[in-house]
Amino acid sequence: MSWAQVIVLSIVQGLTEFLPVSSSGHLRIVSELFWGQDAGASFTAVIQLGTEAAVLVFFAKEIWQILTGWFAGVFDKEKRGQDYRMGWMVIVGTIPVGLIGFLGKDLIRENLRNLWITATVLVVFSFVFIWAERVGKKDRGYEELTMKDAIVMGLFQCLSLIPGVSRSGGTISGGLFMGLDREVATRFSFLLAIPAVLASGLFSLPDAFDPQAGQAATGMQLTVGVAICFVLGYISIAWLLKFVSNHSFAWFAAYRIPAGLIVMALLAAGVLAPM
Repeated sequence: MSWAQVIVLSIVQGLTEFLPVSSSGHLRIVSELFWGQDAGASFTAVIQLGTEAAVLVFFAKEIWQILTGWFAGVFDKEKRGQDYRMGWMVIVGTIPVGLIGFLGKDLIRENLRNLWITATVLVVFSFVFIWAERVGKKDRGYEELTMKDAIVMGLFQCLSLIPGVSRSGGTISGGLFMGLDREVATRFSFLLAIPAVLASGLFSLPDAFDPQAGQAATGMQLTVGVAICFVLGYISIAWLLKFVSNHSFAWFAAYRIPAGLIVMALLAAGVLAPM
């Protein structure tokens, strides 16, 4: 990979990872549009470690409380409070995407990266956002999160394995359908993504250096990419949490639908190759 590719794609990843517009879809589109070549799912998974590091730093206090509360509750039934339950919710909610991601690795890295699929999903899943906003009561707070919420949001997270859906968009939509407040659904979405993305990035690290797994990157390029994603990811988290407190997620559909239609037009005109 060239340094220009690494820097541009890392900027795209950092800015779009936490927004419900699909970072993997945008990386796929930008790679094909400017370099006529897919950067590869492995490269994407590795630089996502930077954005997940941003989550770890941004929610450090909350994550520490959950971890200590979970471990305390494991060894002492009297200490099984909300943090203990939250720990189990994150664990259980992560299982579906972990299983499907592992079993369907080849399908995800190859067939599902067809740009026709990405463009179609950008448009179609936008209507899921709109539907979730309309039917969700958005009146349940953070202390009211349940295991049922975690399972539903975990199942929605599986949809993010398809470029174009968006991990945050999928999980937040699931939370809205369950009646969670927007900010609550968003915060839990970030926590739910941590185990899955970290595992995916570490698992894909060897493949990111393999030309047959996409465009190979050097260790220095991956390091710089992760650093860029960390800085921009941290900024994106802060912005999104502030945005959702007063605005509907349907606003993102207003961007996704035209973007998907433009990609379809470019594919039909032969400007972009689907694979």
